[in-house]
Amino acid sequence: MEDKAATNPRELTQNPLKKIWMPYKNGLPEKHICQRKVCMTNCPTLIVTVGLPARGKTYISKKLTRYLNWIGVPTREFNVGQYRREFVKIYKSFEFFRPDNEEGLKIRRKCASAALNDVREYLTEDGGQVAVGHVLIITQAEIFSSAQIRGVFFVESVCEDPDVIQENIVQVKLDSPDYTNCNTEEAVEDFMKRIKCYENSYETLDEILDRDLSYIKIMDVGQRYLVNRVLDHIQSRIVYYLMNIHITPRSIYLCRHGESELNVKGRIGGDSGLTIRGKEFAKKLSHFIQEQNISDLKVWTSQMKRTIQTAEALNVPYEQWKVLNEIDADVSMSSGSLILHIQFFILFWGFARLPFPLFCATQSYEDLVQRLEPVIMELERQENVLVICHQAVLRCLLAYFLDKTAEELPYLKCPLHTVLKLTPVAYGCKVESISLNVDAVNTHRERPAVGSMTHTRTH
Repeated sequence: MEDKAATNPRELTQNPLKKIWMPYKNGLPEKHICQRKVCMTNCPTLIVTVGLPARGKTYISKKLTRYLNWIGVPTREFNVGQYRREFVKIYKSFEFFRPDNEEGLKIRRKCASAALNDVREYLTEDGGQVAVGHVLIITQAEIFSSAQIRGVFFVESVCEDPDVIQENIVQVKLDSPDYTNCNTEEAVEDFMKRIKCYENSYETLDEILDRDLSYIKIMDVGQRYLVNRVLDHIQSRIVYYLMNIHITPRSIYLCRHGESELNVKGRIGGDSGLTIRGKEFAKKLSHFIQEQNISDLKVWTSQMKRTIQTAEALNVPYEQWKVLNEIDADVSMSSGSLILHIQFFILFWGFARLPFPLFCATQSYEDLVQRLEPVIMELERQENVLVICHQAVLRCLLAYFLDKTAEELPYLKCPLHTVLKLTPVAYGCKVESISLNVDAVNTHRERPAVGSMTHTRTH
């Protein structure tokens, strides 16, 4: 049975997935019907970031992609701007984006179509679970039918603060390949004109007209949020994550505890105290933090003796987090014995193919990532933080901030008596490795080479 035609081209129908949502209206169709039903679980999801230029869509897309991959949800970003740059090798000016530029509009629609085809292939053939795409000049119905997916979630960034927009243009957009041969003033002027090309045609998500869509609207860089129709677990986690991130300049300091007695013995696990060298590191860490002159620094440790002793030397308040405790391990096993056990499993059972190689018999890195998700959320919410933790924990936190894969995570180098200073930048994170020049044992183990061990089998 067909729905009656709506008098308002953006008016809702009874089926939320029949509603079209279209950010660009001039000369483009605004009504198209899609018959797909919502699948609440186990369905691929397309996250569509929308908003005027210089509102943080790329920032949001990259952060979401990094977060979802870190928690084990295969996710890929699809930036229509990259497709446009591949199609049009040389960017001339904002004229390309004028609403009356038919040739430019035709090219942009081709790029949008190519991006959607790649989204469909990724979600239906390549095993992807979430695709994150920038705003596409198409109807929502085309998103559903072209991508062949059931879940679409919109993320709109709205900002009217001219200072924030100007800062975003200068810090981010001027590094775009579009402006490699332009001076700053010319690039800013051109990009402001590009924004004007969109302003007359862009339609923001409407609280009434779009009430049947699933979306989150982020206003003024997180000052306010509007969340509507969160339908499944993935969408819920996306909303929770986006409501915790911020762009306030800050630094995150990560380090392991000082050298412990069991480190020296080559044993993993346990709850031993610091060695003399470990205590010396704690003192130097205190001096280092004082020299940084950090305002409102928060210090977090695990509940293990060695991290607490390290924090005590700072003479500042600190919080103990149980979730920051080291990965579970059998205290009776030496590190050398444990490595042989891991290599044995890799050789005979193919565990090298697992997304998270086993660290020990009781817990994997995959388990640890899930355990540490609340820490990541709080790190995103906070400003300046020092986290004193353990090798496996530090690897997991570092993998998130540096966008490392599950295969790379277990082998990230996190030496003792070294501070990692992380400074979030536009689309990633700058890392500085600062050694405090206190000797310590080397606890790092390289990735085992499959087939590198000779072995015999006894019957």
